[in-house]
Formats: sequence, structure tokens, C-alpha cells
Amino acid sequence: MQTTPNEKSFELPPLKVPDPNAFIQVNELTKEFPIKGGLFSRQIASVKAVQGVSLTIKKGETLGLVGESGCGKSTLGRCIIRLIEPTSGQIFIDGQDVTKKQGEDLRALRRKMQIIFQDPYASLNPRMTVGSIISEPLEIHNLFDSKKDRQDRVKQLVELVGLRPEAVNRYPHEFSGGQRQRIGIARALAVDPSFIVCDEPVSALDVSIQAQVINLLMDLQQRLGLTYLFIAHDLKVVEHISNRVAVMYLGKVVEMAEAEELYRHPSHPYSRALLSAIPVPDPRRKDQRIILTGDVPSPIRPPSGCHFHPRCPDMIEECKTTCPSLRETRPAHHTACIRA
Repeated sequence: MQTTPNEKSFELPPLKVPDPNAFIQVNELTKEFPIKGGLFSRQIASVKAVQGVSLTIKKGETLGLVGESGCGKSTLGRCIIRLIEPTSGQIFIDGQDVTKKQGEDLRALRRKMQIIFQDPYASLNPRMTVGSIISEPLEIHNLFDSKKDRQDRVKQLVELVGLRPEAVNRYPHEFSGGQRQRIGIARALAVDPSFIVCDEPVSALDVSIQAQVINLLMDLQQRLGLTYLFIAHDLKVVEHISNRVAVMYLGKVVEMAEAEELYRHPSHPYSRALLSAIPVPDPRRKDQRIILTGDVPSPIRPPSGCHFHPRCPDMIEECKTTCPSLRETRPAHHTACIRA
């Protein structure tokens, strides 16, 4: 890929060893989608969906991931479990380098990592019964020798997520949105994973059903010792379920801290703007909402310096030329901001 005179070519970061205290470790993860055009369909640009993201998740922890639509949250989650191939970077799961696994080795590692999709209507095959949908991962990974053992496992999973045993013989269109998401959760649990990417699992559900699904996920985490990457738009939901929270903007993590710490003391201007938009059911509280000006820049040609500077109310001249990295601004509280 050719670069313009003002654009630096991408350099691979130095390899790092896995952190023994982290169950999930992501080092300088980057994902770019090529854009082709012209007579010979050459690459003319690229969408910089994820740009040098590094993070860790401890075993049994829930890391919440928030940000506006198009900031790269779902792409990051899918890269971590290799549903999408990352352009560069490292991903360790329980000390194993996911980016180096291929073939049967990758297939065996996939048992440890699963995903719950956003849309419970589109993620289930309408031509398959619930029993077939949940048992499919068991057949792919050859986990049970006999059909009866697979059927018993499917019934156990159906009851585990709060559905009746007779649900195994019905089709997805016979269930409500909340029930379909429970089916999706049962499918994710079928191979007994350790890590699950929850890709906005409640955003397509009614508010009254969201709490039930969130409580189910928290109960399953305690009972099965699961580790979550929880992607969502709803900041109140993220606060409720997460141990730590990472805030993404235009492909980069701009702030990361313990959930309570971040919600009480947000240090990045973008985080403060997001939190100011949370509705508070108290007419006496008159917190001023921070309105961001302008639109989210294109990930094809992100701004120079700090990507947030065109919309930042606290911008100074240095922000236009300096791209800040995550640094510890308070104990266990990391921020990518020059002024933090």
C-alpha cells in the first residue's frame, strides 16, 4: 500500500510476552479494511477500524466497551476471537497466542471463546429447531459420542438459560426476542467456553426484557466462572454489569478504569460528554449536558494528532499534532488525553 508524503507507513510493534495475570491480553491490535476502486480494483484507501488497541481482561472479570456507533467496538471484539482477521497485533487467551493459531489448533482454541450476537432475530437459522441450533457446536467439535448425550446436554443448556425443555423441538420464529437471545446464549455456552464476547446482546430488546437477560448473564458468570467483553451503547447497563470500562473513539481506547471510578471521575472529554447524556430520574438534579459539535470524522482519513480534537471542548493547539497514548492519570485509571 502506497502512502502519501504526509502519512507515515505502519510499523509493527515489538512482540510482547503474555501477562500471567491476564486471561485476555491484546497488544497493539490493528484492523484495516481495504477500499478498492479504479479500473483494476486496486486498493485506494483503507478503513482504519481499530488502531493500536491494547487491553487486558482478568479471569472472571467483565470489561465493558462503550462508544458511539462506528467507533470499532464490534470489530475489536470479533478480532479478539478471530471471527475477523486482525491486520496486526497480538492476542493472548489464557497464555496462548491466538494470532499464531491455524487449522486444528485454532479450532481447538475456539472452544474457549464464543460470541453472543446483537440481533436475536438474524443470528438464528429459521430452518433449524432450537435443539439443532444448540447442538450444532457440539457436533462441530465432536464433544459427545452418542446422539443421546448431545440431546441431554442440549436440554441441560435450555433449562440453564430459563427456557422450558419442550423448546428444543420448536423453531426460532415461535419465540419472543428475549427468548431468542436466551437461545443464542445457550448456543454460546454449548462448548463450555471460558471467554464470551457479548456484542450488544440487549440493544435489540425491550427495556423490560433487558434486565432479565443482563441478570441471566451475571448469574451464569458466577456459576460458570465466565469472562466477558461486554459491548454496549447503554452506559447504565455497562455500569451495572462491568468491573472495568473502556471507552473507544474512532478506533482507539481513550480511557479505561474501574467502572465506579470512571463513572464518578471521567477524565477524558469524550467520556464526560457520554456520561452527561445519561438521563437521571431526578428533576432537582440540573447537571449540564455536554453537547459535542460536528460529526464523527471518517475512519478512512482520521484527523491528525488526537482524533477527538475537532469536537473537543477543551482542545489546545498541541492536540492537533500530538496523538496521546494511554497513561495512568489516577491509580488504575488510564487516559489518552494531553490535558488529563
